[in-house]
Order: sequence, then structure tokens, then C-alpha cells
Amino acid sequence: MAAGQVVTLRLRIRDPLPGVAYSLQNKRSEPVGQVTAGDGPISFDVPVRIAPGPRFYGDFVRSEGATRRFVYIAIGGQAGQRPSAWSRRAKIDIHGLSAELLEEALAGGVLAAELPGRAEDGGPACATVRPIGAWQVVE
Repeated sequence: MAAGQVVTLRLRIRDPLPGVAYSLQNKRSEPVGQVTAGDGPISFDVPVRIAPGPRFYGDFVRSEGATRRFVYIAIGGQAGQRPSAWSRRAKIDIHGLSAELLEEALAGGVLAAELPGRAEDGGPACATVRPIGAWQVVE
């Protein structure tokens, strides 16, 4: 895997809360690509630069400590929706993606994860949100 290659991560929220805005959040904590949820799933395509290791970089890649890398999905007020009953973020970890899976995606696909949209309190899923099933390469 050469430094600087770009893989696209597709984050698909299975059951978002209708009427609530969702967006990616860049490194400056600004909402990017706001979408207001309807009755079906929504998704975001996130370009991520990768380097051997693998290591992850890009406008949407956030870090915590030496190894944790993740992407934020902003919700409600965090996504720029005013007024909103919700102001949350979903943290999707990417540091555990294997080099083999990344190489497969680089060969001609998108690396996709399906995410739950609802938390136990009935509101939007937030904090660390784990994919439903495994990450998969899709065309």
C-alpha cells in the first residue's frame, strides 16, 4: 500500500430519525454535506488517505491517542440544524480496518459499513457507534 492512496468509506445509517439533520464533521468540527433524514437509510461517502501500517489521514479523519482514528457523523444541532431537539455525534472507528480489506477496496470498490440509527433512548445513535456486521467492499 503506497502512501497517499485514497479509499472511500461509505457510512450507511440504516434507520435515522426522520426530520433530523445528519452530516459529516470535518477536523474543524464544521458540518459538511448535511442531509435531513426521511423514512429510509442515508449514507455518506468519506474520502480517506491511507499509508502503510495502515495509517489514516484526511479532512474527516480524527484522532485520539497514538492509534485511534475515527470519523464523526454530526446529528441535529451538531450538523447545523437549528432548532433541533438533538445535538449529538456518532464516532465511527476506522483504525481497526485491515490492510487486506483496504487493498481490496483500492483495487476498485468502496469500503462500506452499515450503522444503527437509533440509540436505546429512542434518539439518534451517538458516542461510539459500531457497524452492524462487518465492513464490506462494494462496487
